Amino acid sequence: MEKLVEVYTRMLVLLSAERKGQGLVEYVLILALISVVAIAIMTTVGTEVRGVFSAVSQALP
Repeated sequence: MEKLVEVYTRMLVLLSAERKGQGLVEYVLILALISVVAIAIMTTVGTEVRGVFSAVSQALP
């Protein structure tokens, strides 16, 4: 009976360790997705801002 409890305890420890790793992978994937979206938005907005500053600098004497 003690051997069965020991095996069960080891399995629980291994399964909880795998879940922690899985959670870390999920966080990394979410962070990567947010980074890609942020870069895309900044690229688009940066182009528009550059155009506005260009128009303002041409309008100044």
